[in-house]
Amino acid sequence: MIVIMTSDCNPTYKGVDDILELLTKSKSLHILLVMDRKNKPVRFSELKKSVDSSSTTISRRLKELESYGLVARTLVGGVGNMYEYSITKDAKSLSPILQSLFDWVDKRSKE
Repeated sequence: MIVIMTSDCNPTYKGVDDILELLTKSKSLHILLVMDRKNKPVRFSELKKSVDSSSTTISRRLKELESYGLVARTLVGGVGNMYEYSITKDAKSLSPILQSLFDWVDKRSKE
């Protein structure tokens, strides 16, 4: 996505473009919605089952969401390195917006 910034263009638009670019990638919104609704940390395998996507896609999205500050990864130990993932305060603040989007799509699909 190419964003052309002019002297009278509000810099917030670039931030909006950036977050939309991340959230519109395959499974990003789905991952955030699942984590938000569970309201507790989730393991990769649980997330994979809920999102129904490849390990590669989920792994990539988690890394991208983590680098953007929307997902936190915590080492919980166990056999090998086991991690749990949870949404951050920033991601939680997006919840009403994401829920509105979900509701809008759901309503339109029933019309």
